[in-house]
Amino acid sequence: MLINLVKDSVLQCFCHTCRAPLPPAARRAAPIKKAKTKPRSKQPKKLKFITTEIRCQEKSKGGLSYEVILAEPVAVTPPKRPSSPSNKVSVENIEEKLKAAEERRLSLEANRMAFLAAKMSKIEEASKKREEQANNFISQTREALEQKMEAHIEKRESFINDLKYKLKDHRESVEKTRLSLEMQRNEVRNAVEEKYKTAIAQRNEYKKKMLDRLKEHEHRAEMVRQNKERLSSENDEQQTASSG
Repeated sequence: MLINLVKDSVLQCFCHTCRAPLPPAARRAAPIKKAKTKPRSKQPKKLKFITTEIRCQEKSKGGLSYEVILAEPVAVTPPKRPSSPSNKVSVENIEEKLKAAEERRLSLEANRMAFLAAKMSKIEEASKKREEQANNFISQTREALEQKMEAHIEKRESFINDLKYKLKDHRESVEKTRLSLEMQRNEVRNAVEEKYKTAIAQRNEYKKKMLDRLKEHEHRAEMVRQNKERLSSENDEQQTASSG
Protein backbone atom coordinates (compact mmCIF):
# COMPACT_ATOMS: atom_id res chain seq x y z
CA MET A 1 0.00 0.00 0.00
CA LEU A 2 2.86 2.36 0.78
CA ILE A 3 4.37 1.62 -2.63
CA ASN A 4 1.16 2.52 -4.38
CA LEU A 5 0.92 5.85 -2.48
CA VAL A 6 4.49 6.80 -3.39
CA LYS A 7 3.93 5.76 -6.97
CA ASP A 8 0.79 7.83 -7.22
CA SER A 9 2.47 10.89 -5.72
CA VAL A 10 5.46 10.58 -8.07
CA LEU A 11 3.24 10.16 -11.08
CA GLN A 12 1.23 13.19 -10.03
CA CYS A 13 4.38 15.29 -9.62
CA PHE A 14 6.33 14.37 -12.77
CA CYS A 15 3.87 13.14 -15.34
CA HIS A 16 1.83 15.93 -16.96
CA THR A 17 0.16 13.82 -19.60
CA CYS A 18 -1.72 11.32 -17.48
CA ARG A 19 -3.04 13.95 -15.03
CA ALA A 20 -3.52 11.35 -12.29
CA PRO A 21 -5.66 12.59 -9.38
CA LEU A 22 -4.24 13.16 -5.93
CA PRO A 23 -4.48 10.32 -3.43
CA PRO A 24 -7.26 10.43 -0.86
CA ALA A 25 -4.78 11.06 1.97
CA ALA A 26 -3.38 14.12 0.25
CA ARG A 27 -6.88 15.41 -0.45
CA ARG A 28 -7.83 14.97 3.17
CA ALA A 29 -4.62 16.55 4.45
CA ALA A 30 -5.14 19.76 2.47
CA PRO A 31 -6.59 22.45 4.77
CA ILE A 32 -9.82 24.12 3.76
CA LYS A 33 -9.55 27.89 3.47
CA LYS A 34 -12.54 30.14 3.39
CA ALA A 35 -12.56 32.63 0.58
CA LYS A 36 -12.67 36.14 1.97
CA THR A 37 -13.70 37.65 -1.31
CA LYS A 38 -15.95 36.54 -4.09
CA PRO A 39 -14.31 33.68 -6.04
CA ARG A 40 -13.19 34.56 -9.53
CA SER A 41 -13.06 32.12 -12.38
CA LYS A 42 -9.64 32.07 -13.99
CA GLN A 43 -8.83 30.57 -17.33
CA PRO A 44 -6.14 27.88 -17.20
CA LYS A 45 -2.85 28.91 -18.66
CA LYS A 46 -1.75 27.26 -21.84
CA LEU A 47 1.37 25.20 -21.14
CA LYS A 48 3.49 23.28 -23.53
CA PHE A 49 3.93 19.80 -22.18
CA ILE A 50 6.64 17.41 -23.28
CA THR A 51 5.59 13.82 -23.64
CA THR A 52 7.46 11.80 -21.07
CA GLU A 53 7.36 8.24 -19.85
CA ILE A 54 8.21 7.05 -16.33
CA ARG A 55 8.95 3.42 -15.55
CA CYS A 56 9.07 2.14 -11.99
CA GLN A 57 10.80 -1.13 -10.97
CA GLU A 58 11.13 -2.74 -7.56
CA LYS A 59 14.65 -4.13 -7.37
CA SER A 60 14.83 -4.94 -3.69
CA LYS A 61 12.51 -4.96 -0.75
CA GLY A 62 11.72 -1.43 0.29
CA GLY A 63 13.65 0.10 -2.64
CA LEU A 64 12.38 1.60 -5.90
CA SER A 65 14.13 2.71 -9.05
CA TYR A 66 12.60 5.18 -11.51
CA GLU A 67 13.49 5.64 -15.17
CA VAL A 68 12.41 8.77 -17.03
CA ILE A 69 12.34 8.53 -20.83
CA LEU A 70 12.00 11.79 -22.73
CA ALA A 71 10.39 11.91 -26.17
CA GLU A 72 12.34 12.85 -29.24
CA PRO A 73 12.32 16.56 -30.09
CA VAL A 74 9.98 17.66 -32.87
CA ALA A 75 11.76 19.26 -35.81
CA VAL A 76 10.13 22.62 -36.60
CA THR A 77 10.67 23.74 -40.17
CA PRO A 78 11.42 27.47 -40.36
CA PRO A 79 9.19 29.57 -42.68
CA LYS A 80 10.44 29.98 -46.19
CA ARG A 81 11.68 33.42 -47.03
CA PRO A 82 10.97 34.87 -50.43
CA SER A 83 13.92 34.61 -52.68
CA SER A 84 15.64 37.92 -53.12
CA PRO A 85 15.61 39.25 -56.66
CA SER A 86 18.74 39.06 -58.64
CA ASN A 87 20.89 42.12 -58.69
CA LYS A 88 21.01 42.11 -62.47
CA VAL A 89 18.36 44.59 -63.66
CA SER A 90 18.12 45.45 -67.32
CA VAL A 91 16.94 48.68 -68.90
CA GLU A 92 13.89 46.94 -70.33
CA ASN A 93 12.84 45.76 -66.86
CA ILE A 94 13.25 49.29 -65.53
CA GLU A 95 11.21 50.71 -68.41
CA GLU A 96 8.52 48.07 -67.91
CA LYS A 97 8.41 48.84 -64.19
CA LEU A 98 8.25 52.56 -64.88
CA LYS A 99 5.53 51.99 -67.45
CA ALA A 100 3.58 49.81 -65.01
CA ALA A 101 4.06 52.42 -62.29
CA GLU A 102 2.85 55.13 -64.66
CA GLU A 103 -0.13 53.01 -65.61
CA ARG A 104 -0.88 52.40 -61.95
CA ARG A 105 -0.55 56.10 -61.24
CA LEU A 106 -2.82 56.97 -64.15
CA SER A 107 -5.33 54.35 -63.09
CA LEU A 108 -5.22 55.64 -59.50
CA GLU A 109 -5.59 59.20 -60.78
CA ALA A 110 -8.48 58.13 -63.00
CA ASN A 111 -10.10 56.29 -60.10
CA ARG A 112 -9.59 59.29 -57.87
CA MET A 113 -11.04 61.63 -60.49
CA ALA A 114 -13.96 59.26 -61.03
CA PHE A 115 -14.52 59.10 -57.28
CA LEU A 116 -14.34 62.90 -57.04
CA ALA A 117 -16.68 63.25 -60.03
CA ALA A 118 -19.15 60.81 -58.47
CA LYS A 119 -18.89 62.64 -55.17
CA MET A 120 -19.36 66.01 -56.87
CA SER A 121 -22.34 64.66 -58.81
CA LYS A 122 -23.85 63.38 -55.57
CA ILE A 123 -23.21 66.75 -53.94
CA GLU A 124 -24.79 68.54 -56.92
CA GLU A 125 -27.77 66.19 -56.84
CA ALA A 126 -28.12 66.72 -53.10
CA SER A 127 -27.86 70.51 -53.54
CA LYS A 128 -30.40 70.42 -56.39
CA LYS A 129 -32.71 68.27 -54.31
CA ARG A 130 -32.26 70.58 -51.33
CA GLU A 131 -32.87 73.63 -53.51
CA GLU A 132 -35.94 71.96 -55.03
CA GLN A 133 -37.25 71.11 -51.57
CA ALA A 134 -36.58 74.68 -50.44
CA ASN A 135 -38.39 76.06 -53.50
CA ASN A 136 -41.29 73.68 -52.93
CA PHE A 137 -41.44 74.70 -49.29
CA ILE A 138 -41.32 78.39 -50.23
CA SER A 139 -44.04 77.94 -52.87
CA GLN A 140 -46.23 75.92 -50.50
CA THR A 141 -45.69 78.46 -47.74
CA ARG A 142 -46.48 81.32 -50.12
CA GLU A 143 -49.64 79.58 -51.33
CA ALA A 144 -50.70 78.88 -47.75
CA LEU A 145 -50.03 82.50 -46.77
CA GLU A 146 -51.89 83.79 -49.83
CA GLN A 147 -54.85 81.55 -49.02
CA LYS A 148 -54.79 82.75 -45.42
CA MET A 149 -54.56 86.38 -46.58
CA GLU A 150 -57.44 85.89 -49.02
CA ALA A 151 -59.52 84.23 -46.33
CA HIS A 152 -58.63 87.03 -43.91
CA ILE A 153 -59.49 89.70 -46.50
CA GLU A 154 -62.80 88.00 -47.31
CA LYS A 155 -63.59 87.67 -43.64
CA ARG A 156 -62.64 91.32 -43.06
CA GLU A 157 -64.75 92.50 -46.01
CA SER A 158 -67.70 90.43 -44.84
CA PHE A 159 -67.27 91.84 -41.33
CA ILE A 160 -67.09 95.40 -42.69
CA ASN A 161 -70.16 94.81 -44.88
CA ASP A 162 -72.06 93.38 -41.94
CA LEU A 163 -70.99 96.31 -39.81
CA LYS A 164 -72.06 98.77 -42.52
CA TYR A 165 -75.40 97.00 -42.86
CA LYS A 166 -75.88 97.08 -39.10
CA LEU A 167 -74.89 100.76 -38.98
CA LYS A 168 -77.28 101.51 -41.83
CA ASP A 169 -80.08 99.71 -40.02
CA HIS A 170 -79.19 101.53 -36.84
CA ARG A 171 -79.12 104.87 -38.66
CA GLU A 172 -82.47 104.13 -40.28
CA SER A 173 -83.95 103.07 -36.96
CA VAL A 174 -82.52 106.20 -35.32
CA GLU A 175 -83.93 108.34 -38.11
CA LYS A 176 -87.30 106.68 -37.80
CA THR A 177 -87.23 107.18 -34.06
CA ARG A 178 -86.23 110.82 -34.53
CA LEU A 179 -89.03 111.41 -37.01
CA SER A 180 -91.55 109.70 -34.78
CA LEU A 181 -90.33 111.71 -31.80
CA GLU A 182 -90.48 114.91 -33.83
CA MET A 183 -94.00 114.07 -34.95
CA GLN A 184 -94.98 113.31 -31.38
CA ARG A 185 -93.38 116.58 -30.27
CA ASN A 186 -95.24 118.50 -32.95
CA GLU A 187 -98.45 116.77 -31.99
CA VAL A 188 -97.85 117.54 -28.33
CA ARG A 189 -96.99 121.15 -29.21
CA ASN A 190 -100.11 121.51 -31.31
CA ALA A 191 -102.17 119.93 -28.57
CA VAL A 192 -100.63 122.25 -25.99
CA GLU A 193 -101.20 125.25 -28.24
CA GLU A 194 -104.80 124.21 -28.79
CA LYS A 195 -105.27 123.71 -25.08
CA TYR A 196 -103.63 127.07 -24.44
CA LYS A 197 -105.86 128.78 -26.97
CA THR A 198 -108.88 127.04 -25.54
CA ALA A 199 -107.82 128.01 -22.04
CA ILE A 200 -107.33 131.65 -23.10
CA ALA A 201 -110.70 131.69 -24.85
CA GLN A 202 -112.39 130.15 -21.85
CA ARG A 203 -110.61 132.63 -19.58
CA ASN A 204 -111.68 135.55 -21.72
CA GLU A 205 -115.22 134.23 -21.83
CA TYR A 206 -115.17 133.70 -18.09
CA LYS A 207 -113.88 137.24 -17.61
CA LYS A 208 -116.62 138.58 -19.87
CA LYS A 209 -119.27 136.64 -18.01
CA MET A 210 -117.90 137.83 -14.71
CA LEU A 211 -117.89 141.44 -15.97
CA ASP A 212 -121.45 141.05 -17.20
CA ARG A 213 -122.48 139.65 -13.85
CA LEU A 214 -120.69 142.43 -12.03
CA LYS A 215 -122.41 145.05 -14.26
CA GLU A 216 -125.75 143.42 -13.71
CA HIS A 217 -125.09 143.25 -9.97
CA GLU A 218 -124.12 146.93 -9.94
CA HIS A 219 -127.19 147.78 -11.97
CA ARG A 220 -129.39 145.90 -9.55
CA ALA A 221 -127.61 147.46 -6.62
CA GLU A 222 -128.15 150.89 -8.17
CA MET A 223 -131.82 150.18 -8.73
CA VAL A 224 -132.17 148.91 -5.16
CA ARG A 225 -130.38 152.03 -3.92
CA GLN A 226 -132.58 154.29 -6.03
CA ASN A 227 -135.72 152.51 -4.85
CA LYS A 228 -134.55 152.77 -1.32
CA GLU A 229 -133.84 156.50 -1.74
CA ARG A 230 -137.20 157.00 -3.37
CA LEU A 231 -138.96 155.16 -0.61
CA SER A 232 -137.05 157.10 2.00
CA SER A 233 -137.93 160.38 0.30
CA GLU A 234 -141.58 159.38 0.07
CA ASN A 235 -141.56 158.46 3.72
CA ASP A 236 -140.02 161.79 4.53
CA GLU A 237 -142.64 163.59 2.52
CA GLN A 238 -145.43 161.67 4.19
CA GLN A 239 -144.02 162.44 7.59
CA THR A 240 -143.77 166.14 6.81
CA ALA A 241 -147.23 166.14 5.41
CA SER A 242 -148.68 164.49 8.45
CA SER A 243 -146.85 166.80 10.80
CA GLY A 244 -147.85 169.99 9.04
